[in-house]
Amino acid sequence: MVIRVAAVGDVHLGEGDRGTLRPALDQLADQADVLLLAGDLTRRGEPDEARVVVDEFAALPVPVVAVLGNHDYHSDQVEDITTLLSDNGIHVLEGDAITLRIGDHTVGVAGVKGFGGGFPGTRASNFGEREMKDFVRHSIVCADRLRSALSGLTSDVRIVLTHYSPTVDTVRGEPLEIYPFLGCYRFGDVIDECGAHLAIHGHAHFGSEEGATSGGVPVRNVAMPVIGRAFATYSVKI
Repeated sequence: MVIRVAAVGDVHLGEGDRGTLRPALDQLADQADVLLLAGDLTRRGEPDEARVVVDEFAALPVPVVAVLGNHDYHSDQVEDITTLLSDNGIHVLEGDAITLRIGDHTVGVAGVKGFGGGFPGTRASNFGEREMKDFVRHSIVCADRLRSALSGLTSDVRIVLTHYSPTVDTVRGEPLEIYPFLGCYRFGDVIDECGAHLAIHGHAHFGSEEGATSGGVPVRNVAMPVIGRAFATYSVKI
């Protein structure tokens, strides 16, 4: 059996974008079994923008699972946005997981927004000023949350959903100087440690769509500026 995964991130919806994505999504069941949203669903993290997200992505013919992104955190209204999306059937993950039944099989999605930190050769160090150590420690906390969520999954298919990248592969194309702010190798290490069939992320608008962790788990950057369409689809064979 093949599980069809649709995914998109970095749609950055505002009031003027209502109705722009919905026409492409209404027939989603013909192309996918689940839709994953990889964060930065809004422009500035305001509830009015989140209502546009609901109008575009709620009540679809397939389950919808999301993580939030840095833009969604900007206005410090994460709880309101999470509640609004959740109340409308969009499952929002942050350090936890959900298991979906698709046909005769189960699909588990472990999700966390993630954070920066960088990759070998460009990674931030847990040393020096308190502010730098706080930055790196937050990345470590996010990686630990992902480990907890992913290690608890016993589903037939295991998918990781983040906003920040777990591999340098999919940020290539971005300026080297900002790699530490686009993702962190720690998430890739957790994925390889716990095991997964696919990892989905966004955030790197000028990165590359396809990559892999050092252990060979496929990673896909589904930021809309990268995929260039309302969603991309990927197949996971069971």
